[in-house]
Amino acid sequence: MKTVILCGGYGTRIRDVADDIPKPMIPIGGLPILWHIMKYYAECGYREFVLCLGYKGQAIKDFFMNYETHTNDFTLTLGTPKKMEFHNTHNEINWKITLAETGLNAMTGARVRKVREYLQGDENFMLTYGDGVGNVDIAELLAFHRSHGKIITVSGMRPPGRFGELMSDPEGMVTEFNEKPQASGGRISGGFFVCRKEIFNYLDEREDLVLEQEPMRALVHDGQMMVYEHDGFWQPMDTYRDYMLLNELYQKGKAPWVVW
Repeated sequence: MKTVILCGGYGTRIRDVADDIPKPMIPIGGLPILWHIMKYYAECGYREFVLCLGYKGQAIKDFFMNYETHTNDFTLTLGTPKKMEFHNTHNEINWKITLAETGLNAMTGARVRKVREYLQGDENFMLTYGDGVGNVDIAELLAFHRSHGKIITVSGMRPPGRFGELMSDPEGMVTEFNEKPQASGGRISGGFFVCRKEIFNYLDEREDLVLEQEPMRALVHDGQMMVYEHDGFWQPMDTYRDYMLLNELYQKGKAPWVVW
């Protein structure tokens, strides 16, 4: 099963950390938050990724095209041909990464629609954002998704409190979805979605289609969204304060998402 990661936004709220790289490339412990997200999924057994690129997507391409030099010590002998000797190895073996240009100004729904061709033959795929880490139990999430047969499962988190609020009935059926509410009484959408291929029936051709607005409201209206309740760790990197928190957790060896 493939994991689609939304990596194309401008990240304007965190420009005080890094203005020259896209938000998913902002580092935690020397490696991009995007890498941490992918590493977590890989440790859960899911090593096929589709990255939806947009703003400064070339930086993400360059990172993976030069992955060995970014992650290993090496000795370089200049000349023709150039010789490189790597002194250590990494464990990211057999990661299969599709880097898809989905447009500079495309919104989240448009980005997902544009990678449909890379998901052909897949009944389900996972979907998440490229700027948040957590310790969601992926096996339980997938089991729950498969058990109810609805089109989309969203992981419902306890706030920090400024994202899409989810209200659900006792069986987990989503009854209301409010984007960025003023007050929070329920859980919030933290990504870590699982989607059936039928989600593409809800995605039209508009570049400004925001997944978290019309499509998700339509899915709720049709009784096709369920929430997987996650009470563990989840933290987006939206501000400088978030950046400092995540790096401090990592440096102290207390990062809940680090399971490797």
